[in-house]
Amino acid sequence: MKAAHAASNGTVTRIHLSERDALVVVDVQADFLPGGRLAVPGGDEVVPTLNRYLSLAQLRGLRVFASSDWHPPRHCSFRFHGGPWPEHCVAGTPGAAFAPGLDLPADAVIVDKGTQEHSDAYSAFEGTDLARRLRDIGARRLLVGGLATDYCVRATVRDALGEGFDVLLLQDAIRAVNVKPDDGERAEREMEEAGATPVHLQDFAP
Repeated sequence: MKAAHAASNGTVTRIHLSERDALVVVDVQADFLPGGRLAVPGGDEVVPTLNRYLSLAQLRGLRVFASSDWHPPRHCSFRFHGGPWPEHCVAGTPGAAFAPGLDLPADAVIVDKGTQEHSDAYSAFEGTDLARRLRDIGARRLLVGGLATDYCVRATVRDALGEGFDVLLLQDAIRAVNVKPDDGERAEREMEEAGATPVHLQDFAP
């Protein structure tokens, strides 16, 4: 289901943003880009699109939240500690830094996750105060994009819906790991079935 649609007179109804909306950028970090320790195919492609959403957020006065994996060296998700993934996004390393060229505003709220050795924390809500921070600013609807569709984006969207927020999934600003070839598409279907609305930049009022 697309949020923008043709009205009966043929005009297009677009999404209007307000102070009740917030932009959540999920894990757009160096280790998830091509050449990183856990590269997401095409992960760098989300950066210019997210920058356009960030510009729109600043224009409309939306608060911006950016989550980041911030793992200890012996994190449970790492293969040599029994997890499924190569070492990535170790706190304080270059791989944990946000992607070069990602234009996060100076007042963006950074949400570190996966900071405990024995907690995976795929979701930006897991083990963080993100839900409280969003409620504190009166947010009702979240625009969510980033990396990766089939893991941290999916988990974040599902938890956001579980917390009672409406979710607009930024379908043009996500990319999937695709351990299995259709994992990303399946994750998008799951998010939509759970209540998220897939949208694109052109769906928003200028």
